[in-house]
Amino acid sequence: MTEAAAVLDQPGAVREENNFDPARILPFLQSKIAGLADGPLELKQFQGGASNVTYLLKVGEREMILRRPPAGTKAKTAHDMGREFRILQRLNPHFPCPKPLAYCEDQSLIGSDFYVMEKFQGVILRRDLPKGLSYTPEQARQLCLNLIDTLIRLHTLDYEKAGLADLGKPAGYVERQVSGWCERFEKVITDDVPKYATVMAWIKAKRPPDSPRPGIIHNDYRFDNVVLSPRDNATIIGVLDWEMATLGDPLMDLGNSLAYWVQRDDPQFMQPVRMQPCNIPGMLSRDEIVRYYAERTGREIGNYDFYHVFGLFRLAVIAQQIYYRFKLGQTTNPKFQAFGVFVTVLSRVAEAVIEKSAL
Repeated sequence: MTEAAAVLDQPGAVREENNFDPARILPFLQSKIAGLADGPLELKQFQGGASNVTYLLKVGEREMILRRPPAGTKAKTAHDMGREFRILQRLNPHFPCPKPLAYCEDQSLIGSDFYVMEKFQGVILRRDLPKGLSYTPEQARQLCLNLIDTLIRLHTLDYEKAGLADLGKPAGYVERQVSGWCERFEKVITDDVPKYATVMAWIKAKRPPDSPRPGIIHNDYRFDNVVLSPRDNATIIGVLDWEMATLGDPLMDLGNSLAYWVQRDDPQFMQPVRMQPCNIPGMLSRDEIVRYYAERTGREIGNYDFYHVFGLFRLAVIAQQIYYRFKLGQTTNPKFQAFGVFVTVLSRVAEAVIEKSAL
């Protein structure tokens, strides 16, 4: 590993479709955040992620993070800034997540509601390791174990003591997820992606009962939603992006995370959709992660194929929702043009898992 000052996550210029004048929100922020300076103001945009828009907002010497919904057609219950802000308020004292600072529901200021939170100074891993950062196989293995241990910590947190008992409804969670994501896909399907008929029929037929041990689930837990210490690049100091967090079956959360896990020995057709550096020497395989998770939590995971296939399908739906907005011209981000190919590859991966499954 390395001292990571040169590889800290850095924002870039704000895309035209996401731009706004930060001076419009300064009076509001000053009314909520004590001691905030009058300026100078600086606004930059983080380019990672494909859902909510994330900015670096600098007021004087203070750096903060601002999040707002994307433009265009959105799922009915998605991108709820107020809900995400409230989750952080309750979760922050119990779990490493950003401290929320201010929430604004007045859409006249920037065209949407938004919230502001503290900024973690650290490293975020994306598709490939940033220049200047490397891991030995032993360090990569420890990083992977820390990633899973942090997820386990979330899944075993006492959500009632944290004041999050109203975060979701664990009863019927699995059934709602399967039917809900199938319905979402059918609303945004385009003529240039697979119809996923085999996958949807299979997850409906193989759906397991609800977990008797529900917990808080993140619903988008992966390397680029965790922040690593700039001094010890294997230590996780914060978890980001809580817009889809709820109460439900932790194994569904594990399956969602492993849908992103493209390892070194996966077929070549899977490699182009890799989104995180889970292929470097020392990283655990998906099977090793499942075994480790089962050992640490005492959970039986006899039907892992279902959770994996569901995670792949859900990821495909998320990508297709974004691709649909791109096709309608509601977002101009050029990287979304390739999402149709991403959806197609995920279909092939899911069908390969189904074909080999003993379920």
